[in-house]
Amino acid sequence: MICISDAEYRARMRAFQANIRAAGLDAALVHANEADFAHVRYLSDYWPTFEAAGVFVPATGQPILLIGPESGAYAAGRSRIRRIEKMVEYRESAEPEYPGIAVATFKDVARKAMGARPLRRLGLVGYSVMTLPVYTSLQRDLPKTELVKADDTLVSLRILKSPMELALMRRAFRIAEKAVEAILAEARPGMTELQVIGIAQREIYRHGGEYEGHALYCFCGPATNNAISRPTHNRLRRGEVIQLNIGARVGGYSSSVGLPFSFGPLPERKARLVAFGLEAHFKTMSLMKAGVPAAEVVRKYEEFVQARGFARYMLYGPCHGIGMMEVERPWMESVSTYALAENMTFQVDTFFQDRDFGLRWENGVRVTAGGVERLSKKYMKLVQL
Repeated sequence: MICISDAEYRARMRAFQANIRAAGLDAALVHANEADFAHVRYLSDYWPTFEAAGVFVPATGQPILLIGPESGAYAAGRSRIRRIEKMVEYRESAEPEYPGIAVATFKDVARKAMGARPLRRLGLVGYSVMTLPVYTSLQRDLPKTELVKADDTLVSLRILKSPMELALMRRAFRIAEKAVEAILAEARPGMTELQVIGIAQREIYRHGGEYEGHALYCFCGPATNNAISRPTHNRLRRGEVIQLNIGARVGGYSSSVGLPFSFGPLPERKARLVAFGLEAHFKTMSLMKAGVPAAEVVRKYEEFVQARGFARYMLYGPCHGIGMMEVERPWMESVSTYALAENMTFQVDTFFQDRDFGLRWENGVRVTAGGVERLSKKYMKLVQL
């Protein structure tokens, strides 16, 4: 089984601590929850369930994993960080009191991690998902400490993928392809969207996925114009766009394969937009290589769509980062200020919508010196069953 080694976890922590020092911080508090787990898992391999989790990382010294009161045995068996403290701030959202369970405060954690060193500035990582109980407890327990948003100290490390991270992503994409293959073999008119997702889930776990890479999509008909939605009991029908977005997670790394298909031919208006969507999908990939400004990729993509007369169908585009999360930084937008670099990984996400249908082509790529490596390419084609 492929997995991230202890040595790589130690190297991540050293690099993170160097960034903490470079940012003028004395320590950082990293936050995650079950759904948005990536920052904590990146440092510890710990993936909270029901509860939330944190990692307190001093600029020098040993980190401490912070967990809810119920997760002690689970964390001890899973975490690559050996120092662990239970805290009520990371408990379930039902807010049980847990009488009789010893818990730490942030003052306790800071004292254990910092020793005699002062804690003047504490960086907060995972700021957008950090809970109010965590934040208010920090203010109460560490009143003289300045709290600083510091996501970039960790995000900057996660953007470039290591060889083992890439191996896990390739495996996740292969499993997603197997799930799509099973869907296309078994799907029939009259099945519900949820039944289709059941096929995907069966195949993901059958082939070694540890979880779905994201909320899995299957939509038919008008619901396909939803940029974000969930499958329902709606039934698949002939002559309609049916949208799949199927992803697996392996060793903490996610994939997603997205494609529209149909039972029988589509009406000309819908077939034309589906086909152009695939053309635009390939166009984005042709624009990408190391050294190219991200904003330039977006500008040329938008110019291409405009010139072909399809701009009114475009909601956004054309890429976002992918790795531990199916959607993660960096986004690729017209306001982006970074250049592409080797071993950045992106989800090329080509979405067009009309009044009564939509379509999305999605595939992962790794940026290379001369272009991109396609992490999935089996279903970048028009599919009519």
